Amino acid sequence: MAIRFGFNLIATFFVVVMLYAQNSKRKEFYFSYFAISIAVFMLCFLLESVKLELGFALGLFAIFGIIRYRTDAIPIKEMTYLFVIIAVSVVNALSKDFLGYLELTFVNILLVGALWILEQVLLLRQEDSLLIIYDNIENISPAREAELLADLEKRTGRKIRRYQIDKVDLLRDVARITIYFYVNGRKSRFAR
Repeated sequence: MAIRFGFNLIATFFVVVMLYAQNSKRKEFYFSYFAISIAVFMLCFLLESVKLELGFALGLFAIFGIIRYRTDAIPIKEMTYLFVIIAVSVVNALSKDFLGYLELTFVNILLVGALWILEQVLLLRQEDSLLIIYDNIENISPAREAELLADLEKRTGRKIRRYQIDKVDLLRDVARITIYFYVNGRKSRFAR
């Protein structure tokens, strides 16, 4: 158990610290990723004698998928990392019978390597959003889209990729607008 738990912690460390932390400024998820990794590993390890291995693993994904809809909005990228952490923990906990340590090392390297390729080599643009209460309501008409974008970019200091008008309050002369922009100016060779 100790060796597989070590594999799990090392793989989790690489996913969270070396990949996620390098590409995200959201530090509030670090603790959660490590805690979930340890909890899922222990849960799977302790319940592996029940012989529900594949069904149990898929059930964990379903449970965490349902939890995702019952909690505050978690960005898709963070949720993806959560599922990767769960997958690594399940593989490391349930691998005793069919994987040796060499194969387990290979599987962990393959998972971490695939994430690294997706994060670093492809250089996909990371889009972020910001909710704004906008007070210059004359600019929200379709005829004044250029003025709206120019004003939003001037006020926020961000190059806006797209926007969405969520709500208009004509009594208070404000609109709730979500703007979308690329983080850190990273551009992909493949993204438009």
